[in-house]
Amino acid sequence: MAAENEILSYFDMCQREGTSLQRGMNFRLHGGHSVLLMSVRRNAPYQDKVRDDGAVLIYEGHDHPRTPETPNPKILDQPEFLPGGGPTENGKFHHAAQEFKAGRKAPDLIRVYEKLRKGIWSYNGFFHLVDSWLQSDGSRQVFRFRLEAIEEAQDESAAVDTLYREVKHRRIIPTHVKLEVWQRDGGKCTMCGSTNELHFDHILPYSKGGTSLKVENIQLLCARHNLLKSARIE
Repeated sequence: MAAENEILSYFDMCQREGTSLQRGMNFRLHGGHSVLLMSVRRNAPYQDKVRDDGAVLIYEGHDHPRTPETPNPKILDQPEFLPGGGPTENGKFHHAAQEFKAGRKAPDLIRVYEKLRKGIWSYNGFFHLVDSWLQSDGSRQVFRFRLEAIEEAQDESAAVDTLYREVKHRRIIPTHVKLEVWQRDGGKCTMCGSTNELHFDHILPYSKGGTSLKVENIQLLCARHNLLKSARIE
C-alpha cells in the first residue's frame, strides 16, 4: 500500500507498480491507475508546475524519442500518435481527459512520483486527471495535463462519477520545502535517526489546520514513528 509523502528509490517505485518505469508517462498500468513521474527541478527535461498551493499539478507531455532521425526532439511538436497510427502516451492521457470533460467517463486515477534529487523520489499521492490541451511554448506545440490532488484514501473504486463529485482534495508539499527539510534533518528520522522507510510528515496535520507550505511544519519520520504519531493523533 502506497503512503503519501513516502520517500523511496526508483527500484522501490518499480517494485510497487509491478513494472519498469522507463517512461515518465505510464497509462493505466495493469488496467487500473496510471503513473506519472514528475520533477520541478531547475534541470528537469519538462516544465511541470505545481499550482494553487499544491492542489493542482500542470504536467507537460513528453517528446518524441531521441533517435538518429530526431536528434533534437525539443524542436518538434509533441506527438499525439505513433507512426503506425496508434496513440502515444500523450494521446492516451489526452483522450482520457477529454472524455471526462465531455461527461462520458469518470476522471482517471493517477499516481504521481516526484524526483527530488538523484536517487531520491517522493510519492505525491493520487490525483484526478481533469483536463488537457495543446499549447505553444514559443516554438512548438506541447501537451499540458491538469491533475487535482485527492485524498489518499481513494482507491481504484474511486473512479466513479458520484465519488468524484464528493471527493476531498488536498495539497502536496512543495518541492523546495521537501528539499529544505531533507537537508535540515540530514536525511534521517528526527525521532530515531533511521534512514529507512522515511516520510515527509506534517507536525500539525493538514486536517487539523497544519500547512504544507512551511518548512517549520514538516519533518522526516521513519514508517514506525510516523504510524505511532498518527495513532496518537487519532
